[in-house]
Amino acid sequence: MASMETFEEQVSRIYRENFGKAFATLIRLLGGDFDLAEEALQEAFAKGISAWRTQGVPENPTAWLVSTARFKGIDMIRRRARLTDLKSDLLRREDEIEEWNHFLAAEEIPDDRLRLIFTCCHPAIDPKVQVPLTLREVCGLTNEEIASAFLAKPTTMAQRIVRGKAKIRDAGIPYVVPDLEDLPERLDAVLSVIYLVFNEGYCASAGDMLTRVDLSEEAIRLGRVLVELLPDPEAQGLLALMLLHESRRAARVSPEGDIILLEDQDRSLWNRALIEEGAALVGRSLASRQLGSFNLQAAIAAVHSEAPSSEDTDWNQIVALYTILLRASPSPVVELNRAVAIAMRDGPEAGLALIDEILSRGDLQEYHLAHAARGELLRRAGKLHPAREAIERALSLAKQEPERRLLLQRFESLSEQEG
Repeated sequence: MASMETFEEQVSRIYRENFGKAFATLIRLLGGDFDLAEEALQEAFAKGISAWRTQGVPENPTAWLVSTARFKGIDMIRRRARLTDLKSDLLRREDEIEEWNHFLAAEEIPDDRLRLIFTCCHPAIDPKVQVPLTLREVCGLTNEEIASAFLAKPTTMAQRIVRGKAKIRDAGIPYVVPDLEDLPERLDAVLSVIYLVFNEGYCASAGDMLTRVDLSEEAIRLGRVLVELLPDPEAQGLLALMLLHESRRAARVSPEGDIILLEDQDRSLWNRALIEEGAALVGRSLASRQLGSFNLQAAIAAVHSEAPSSEDTDWNQIVALYTILLRASPSPVVELNRAVAIAMRDGPEAGLALIDEILSRGDLQEYHLAHAARGELLRRAGKLHPAREAIERALSLAKQEPERRLLLQRFESLSEQEG
């Protein structure tokens, strides 16, 4: 693959695939200073671009970036120490760096990025800030991608992230790896981070491509490490959910890059090994009788995975699971998904009534999938003009190009039928 890339494309890919991992390791090596780590890593990457153009890209770009940035970070600490005459701080920090560098094998959390995610989800940080901050600083998502995940404005998310960093700085929250017994109180936020990273990879919020494989693969990797570390039912449920969704990847997009909806997918292309692994995790998670958002969503995905076709899907079971999920984790998006399931079971009018109720409350007005679902149910009910208006509204809100193409095809088809 690399031989077919231009140097600029290769550098862009290396940045995307390696920057987050290098950043997580560097924060640990530099004693938890986010700003210092970011500045040092940016300088190292700039140096890398210059060196790699003539010398070639190293076999392990992450290790190269960490090593180079680490020395740059030490130089920055030295400069700061000279400017502020804090030589004792310099000595302490250098000792800490060396100590951390030789202490990797003894860490309880066996992954730098997962370790940093747990650290960022500190109980002293507002829960509304923990997840956006971690997604931005650790996982590399943009403010726009994070805002899309929370159905919020990018400016609102940017303000939350700034407040989170200020809280860490002003309150002197240290970079301290939590002990295993401290992990459960941070688990909900950590699961949310991993899930939202997977979602952005599974269905990108904007851009020309439906998926970002690098993000979904990284989320699944983190999910596997987490389940090994802490076999909590919800952690198992999240990993199962990701595996079951990932199993459909090959069937979700046409050779031209267009979306293929679940009911139209060639299910022979689904990855049976991932389905079996995910279904086994669902079984173990539900056997605990601790029902939560992720293992219930995974159970719904498992029902879809068992069905040979959309018509053969057990919609009764899916509606029942969504009803339980709505009680366990109420949200307008869960209500929307339940409404669509009811429409599949009882007909479009039944689902339409529920979607209209959601929208009449003012919820999901800016969520393109709510209007897209409403438009499709109106079409199935034979109400072509209102359907076209709903699809037009969805089209005005959608930012991802494959979704826009799908909606535009629906809009043009409805216009032809009306005409």
